[in-house]
Amino acid sequence: MSWSPDYPYNDLPLLPPKADLETVPIFKALVPARAELSGLNEALVSLPNPEVFVNSLALLEAQASSEVENIVTTTDDLFRADSYAADASPATREALRYKTALFHGQDHIQNRAGLLTVGLAAEVCSEIRGTITTLRCAEGTYIGNPVTGKPIYTPPAGKQLLETKLQNWAEFVNSETELDPLVQMAVAHYQFEAIHPFDDGNGRTGRILNVLMLVARQLLQAPILYISKYIIRHKNEYYRLLNAVTEHGAWDEWVVYMLHAVESTARSTRLKIKSIQQLQAQFIEQLTVDTGTHYPANFSEVLFSQPYCRVKDVIEGCSVSRPTATKYLNALVDAGMLEIHTAGRDKLYVNTSFMSILRAAESDV
Repeated sequence: MSWSPDYPYNDLPLLPPKADLETVPIFKALVPARAELSGLNEALVSLPNPEVFVNSLALLEAQASSEVENIVTTTDDLFRADSYAADASPATREALRYKTALFHGQDHIQNRAGLLTVGLAAEVCSEIRGTITTLRCAEGTYIGNPVTGKPIYTPPAGKQLLETKLQNWAEFVNSETELDPLVQMAVAHYQFEAIHPFDDGNGRTGRILNVLMLVARQLLQAPILYISKYIIRHKNEYYRLLNAVTEHGAWDEWVVYMLHAVESTARSTRLKIKSIQQLQAQFIEQLTVDTGTHYPANFSEVLFSQPYCRVKDVIEGCSVSRPTATKYLNALVDAGMLEIHTAGRDKLYVNTSFMSILRAAESDV
């Protein structure tokens, strides 16, 4: 294997790797990762209306995955913009496009018999970037040291070569191998990042493809595993281990890292869902007691599908008139259960307790 950071890695080996991917360290990391992922999926499936949580959790992944690429927005700004996008910053709009790309990918998986394709990767990247994205053709693409600019890695070059490598990646992703799907995901993620098929957006696209693989393999009902938060916390290790696979074929350490990421993320997401469920139950108890008003059964679902709520959301979600929707929301403001924020001419009703859970670090949940 020949490789130099200064030259295109055209000899990037095709998948599957020739390395042993069933080692003792990998197996030891795989067992708790599968257990936590199964627990997360069971928590989601057991919910009477999973969609209530999916949007919020997808936004958290959008925020974290964008932050890996130094596109930074706050949780409050992101959720506010998801409800009222008129005053969103460029970084926030870019993070919102990530959520759109994630759900676009989910729709593709459901409509294409669970297949991940090269075309899907390009569609996801296009949604993220907000422009039609095709395979890179320009010469001179490389990943450099952020301080010195010195090349750290130069991906394969040439459109035909990229097409060949990507088609091999797609065949591996969709193949029924003896590898556990989580190990397969870890391998596929390295390969996609090493191919680096687009001019921009490769990292975010690759992380969306990760969770779509789990949905396609029916390990998750919805794309709610926001693994990017783990990567942010261990960012140097993430890039070090990617490079170690390239330089030394160190698949063992890379796969173990990704399995730990799945384990940690699945556990924290499950606990966050539990905290939101508990808050929603308390909220429902308070509704009638504190306000003396009887609400439609799905009113709380509207308030927990997004922490920023508009009168329009209640009208559409509960099939009530504007005066009735306004009355419901103002009663909760008077009871101290919601806060009013202005956005242009609109009023946004904020579920601050819900926002606090979403904003909290995993260790605080």
